[in-house]
Amino acid sequence: MENIELEIKKWGEAIATFHLPRWDELPTLELYMDQVITLIDQYLSPVIQVEKHPLLTSSMVNNYVKKGMIPAPEKKRYNQKHLAFLIAITMLKQVLTIPEIKTGILFQGKVVGIRNAYNLFCEEQEKAIRIVGQEAAGMPEQTETRPIAIELIAIKGASRSFANKLLAEKMIALEQIYLETHKGDAHE
Repeated sequence: MENIELEIKKWGEAIATFHLPRWDELPTLELYMDQVITLIDQYLSPVIQVEKHPLLTSSMVNNYVKKGMIPAPEKKRYNQKHLAFLIAITMLKQVLTIPEIKTGILFQGKVVGIRNAYNLFCEEQEKAIRIVGQEAAGMPEQTETRPIAIELIAIKGASRSFANKLLAEKMIALEQIYLETHKGDAHE
């Protein structure tokens, strides 16, 4: 059990510093599909277990275009807007359905604009991940002190869901290792 506690604490400390690139940190050069997939993988692999959940494939991107979730590429090239949408969609699809994600993106884009909505999503997601990282590291739970603005409830809920799922998956993986290394040990 000590090993589980040590590992989850170490993981919590590492995950608490996770950073998503803000709009102005995304590449301004237009990228081809393989470059987009590689970049999204680099951004999100610290928080999505690629063995369990494929991050992004060209088929997924093409489907998102067909469903009107992201704009079509121009001359097979993708820009900042595409990257922002794909980062958000890839994370959100871990906890929401594609139609729910589309509605949320359309709503946030209409209410605060695409850039602001994306940056807000990044802030909320990082905050949620930082909180579960702190909890995993043995720090007390954090609570909100201010009311949540109505337009942020869905973003906060989805961000918390993603972060809590991340924590649960990590803890279950550690528990699995423990069970495999302690076969036959009975505790009564």
